[in-house]
Amino acid sequence: MDKEQETVSALALNHIFGYQPKISKILIERLGSAAAIFERSKDEIDQIFGPYSKKHPDISSAALDKAAEELHDLRSRGCDFIAVTDDAYPSLLKECEDPPVGLYVRSATPPGELFPDGPYISIVGTRDISPYGREWCGRIVYTLSMAPVRPTIVSGFAIGVDINAHLAALDAGLPTIAVLPVGIDDVYPRRHRAIAERLAATPGCALVSDYPPGTSAEAANFLRRNRIIAGMSQGTILVESKMQGGGTMTAGLAASYGREVFALPGRIDDLRSQGCNRLITEKIAEPIHSLGTLQETLGLGRFSRKRKADLAEEVQRRFEGSIDGKQLKQMQEVAMHIRSNRGATPEEIGLALGMSYQEAAFCTGMLESAGIIVTDLLQRCSINAKID
Repeated sequence: MDKEQETVSALALNHIFGYQPKISKILIERLGSAAAIFERSKDEIDQIFGPYSKKHPDISSAALDKAAEELHDLRSRGCDFIAVTDDAYPSLLKECEDPPVGLYVRSATPPGELFPDGPYISIVGTRDISPYGREWCGRIVYTLSMAPVRPTIVSGFAIGVDINAHLAALDAGLPTIAVLPVGIDDVYPRRHRAIAERLAATPGCALVSDYPPGTSAEAANFLRRNRIIAGMSQGTILVESKMQGGGTMTAGLAASYGREVFALPGRIDDLRSQGCNRLITEKIAEPIHSLGTLQETLGLGRFSRKRKADLAEEVQRRFEGSIDGKQLKQMQEVAMHIRSNRGATPEEIGLALGMSYQEAAFCTGMLESAGIIVTDLLQRCSINAKID
């Protein structure tokens, strides 16, 4: 089989049957390759599709010429296309009943080295992430990064849980795959463009899409994107999701593919946890009770971590000698309060601990600069997953 011709043929098929991937799968299984479809005569095509098929005119040498031009242009811009018949195509995704006939990729890693057989874990959830979700997303990724078998983190690059998972993976040194709902020549959402550049430039990481260049974000694109996330992963973790959220749909797709699904339990009155709680209740997802158990269940090896210093001791170790005794005690009190009151702001911390706003803000600023806590745009504080 001529690999280049097969790649061009698969790319052409993606244009023709991109929204009907099962047709491409059936054709390839029946004829042996993507290229074989374009080698058939008009009469043979008629026998397959019927003489009145609307797709019949699209299976042509012109389609191949257009695909060859697109592939050349892609490679000139640092992108590529991997056909489903290529050994480089993600093996688990290939097992699904409706895999894309090919994947557009943008990565610093050559396509043949990008998708090893090593474990892929998808982490998905709501765009409206809470401090609880942000903290536990970081904890989960950090714990997986310490596993004897280190996984690749897969997500959808969206605002909220997705982008937090990607960033946590990059910070922890784990490879991460971002599956886009737009063409590989674009980024969605646009606010994540700088992160996309960082991700694409990191070895082992990639931006992935099955949409041709020039495809913009449409509502229907997200479900098609979600099936790739679920399909290429041996396990899917739902951090937070509303009852009918996209993350819940991705977890459901993963379950339909026979993959392991886990969900982070949340408060019963929190809309952002209703999807997680429902999947747990319906036995579709296993609840995450222990990060060590999660690591082992996913086949990443036995959980092993040296005991970290007590949080108050860690604060003392970081600041003793650089601030006076009163400030050190306040810093320890603030850190312990944040551990018990995830999402607290400096104003709330000051009121709870009898400090002025200036004192509480000083403490949170110092703790953040030391990497002990993290804050969001609303100044809500949580303990850094790497510390706690």
